[in-house]
Amino acid sequence: MTPAVADVVAATQNTIRSQAEAFGRDDAAAAYSYAAPAIQNIFPQADIFMSMVRRSYAPIYRHKSFEFGDARNVAGQIQQDVHIIDADGEAWEALYTLEPQPDGSLKIVGCVLKKAPGQAV
Repeated sequence: MTPAVADVVAATQNTIRSQAEAFGRDDAAAAYSYAAPAIQNIFPQADIFMSMVRRSYAPIYRHKSFEFGDARNVAGQIQQDVHIIDADGEAWEALYTLEPQPDGSLKIVGCVLKKAPGQAV
């Protein structure tokens, strides 16, 4: 991995980790700040965003472990695999997608969450 690629992966993981930590503190404003403008347009207030996360992404909102897997660049977006164990001990796989922003930061544009292979749905 080249230094430039390593820097992008580190920035990607830092963004995701920082948002997950904000969820853990129930810090809606901080968690919302890592969402891309397209997500913020769908959820125009931090509390609305947090309500959606609590409802649709409970394994991310409250987790026992959060481990990064592979990362890749797909058409200018960074995709990052994350292995999650939720509060009940169930295994999940998350695929985060981030986009570079005009200010140089990376923001989360999406997250697909599914039960880990071999887990009952």
